[in-house]
Amino acid sequence: MNRFDFTPYRRSTVGFDRLFDLLETNNRAGGDNYPPFNIERRGTDTYRITLAVAGFRAGDLDITAQQNLLVVQGRKRDETSDGEMLHVGIANRGFERRFELADFVRVAGADIADGLLIIDLVREVPEAMKPKKIAIGGNVALEVVKNDDKEADAA
Repeated sequence: MNRFDFTPYRRSTVGFDRLFDLLETNNRAGGDNYPPFNIERRGTDTYRITLAVAGFRAGDLDITAQQNLLVVQGRKRDETSDGEMLHVGIANRGFERRFELADFVRVAGADIADGLLIIDLVREVPEAMKPKKIAIGGNVALEVVKNDDKEADAA
């Protein structure tokens, strides 16, 4: 496995600590790919996460959204079979899958159908944080100077 050293970047940047920590954590984690999932961009500010959760019911799944973190947990229930299992190929285990979310991303909804858990996400940037055009008003400074001249003439 390749390791990437972010130290040179940490020395020359300010305020990106969370991003570098996230990259280093993902690099170390590697690990479990269960359940498989897709992440899809559906629009400028809309996303969808789809997890393959065959065998799970809505009551077996727990979705928790915190600031910048989405946690999906599945608890497999114990089912008793009438017969003897000769081959078990369907994963029969619980899971926890974590997704780091960007600022201002919230969960819009979740649904389960055909063995797929679909979680819709929306990025809603507050008006105060959106970029604004700033008009250049060169006439403002001239008005102040003209008013000062009129006051000096009146005195």
